[in-house]
Amino acid sequence: MTDAPTAPTGVPQDSLDSERANCDAILLASFGGPEGQDDVIPFLRNVTRGKGIPDERLEEVAAHYRAHGGVSPIQQQNRDLKAALEKELEHRDIELPLYWGNRNWDPYFADVLKEMHAAGHRRVLVLVTSAYAGHSSNDQYLEDFDRELRATGLENELELVKVRPYFCDKAFAKPFDDALADGIRDVRERLNRAGRPEAKPKVIFVTHSIPTAVAEAQGPQRIRDEYGTDVYTAQHEAVAKHLMGSLPEATGLEHSLVFQSRSGSPETPWLEPDINDAIEEDAKNGVPGVVVMPIGFVSDHMEVIWDLDTEAKETAEELDMVFYRAPTPGTHRAFVSGLVDIMGEYITDEKGRPLSAGEQIVPGDWSDLTGPGGWCPWVSE
Repeated sequence: MTDAPTAPTGVPQDSLDSERANCDAILLASFGGPEGQDDVIPFLRNVTRGKGIPDERLEEVAAHYRAHGGVSPIQQQNRDLKAALEKELEHRDIELPLYWGNRNWDPYFADVLKEMHAAGHRRVLVLVTSAYAGHSSNDQYLEDFDRELRATGLENELELVKVRPYFCDKAFAKPFDDALADGIRDVRERLNRAGRPEAKPKVIFVTHSIPTAVAEAQGPQRIRDEYGTDVYTAQHEAVAKHLMGSLPEATGLEHSLVFQSRSGSPETPWLEPDINDAIEEDAKNGVPGVVVMPIGFVSDHMEVIWDLDTEAKETAEELDMVFYRAPTPGTHRAFVSGLVDIMGEYITDEKGRPLSAGEQIVPGDWSDLTGPGGWCPWVSE
């Protein structure tokens, strides 16, 4: 598994090592999810493999899936994204086959790697459905690929080139721009109908929590020093600040970054505050309504559907607060088009020139995370 050089905005495209970056297929890599009641426990066993968690405890999480027929929306979201990317690639005359594989459910990485190799592919560009740099969004995928390449005997036969993190790109931020504007208008209209035209909603940006110790150990020291927090939080706070500053509708509104979906031992500190605790605190402070922005995710999945659409919404409603959950990028036109722009940094034309480049719009120097080589504390040779 290798990280190819990448071209952040402002770096000439001809600075790329085109021979190394050129690829002959694309792999859409994701987390995976169950598609029926019988799949739920086997899926959760895959997710928690090696942690010694008994099925009795897994059933507590399984209840979230079972309440929705045992089906995670992430599988169909990935099918939809794959189809949208294929259409965009075809529109640009980029004749590269696009495959799809998951870490924890069918289609599994090992099967897809063998399928790609059998089809004659030798250098594959990997697009991961996570926008941020971090352990679960980057390192674990690299570890999984390295393990599966060894297990299938393809470590010397198939080269995988992972696309850089894209949290700071227009591709990721633009869909949330649109969603934030819609959310603010929606909450204001409902407050107006309730006879509170002067009331101001609050914007809550939310992402998946991780153990505090993990967060503090990750990433370049430069970013920790510059932003005064861990690298995981810094990325999300930068996206939130950009979104609030880019929309006239958000002028004068308060916002915060909160977390969801913590798990494990209660004694282990995780990043806080939890979204439900934050909503309760906001209610005490007189906040009349919230616009919830799930900026940690590129598509809906069970943790979005359960933790936000179920638990957080119920918390807000019990406190008589107006609640709006913004959509994730999913197959938003700007997201799909922007992802192909970013992949174009790694795909060359007949003269060895990159086809396109992403556009950074979240301010800051993120070159340690997205620049040539990219940040990755664990990379196999």
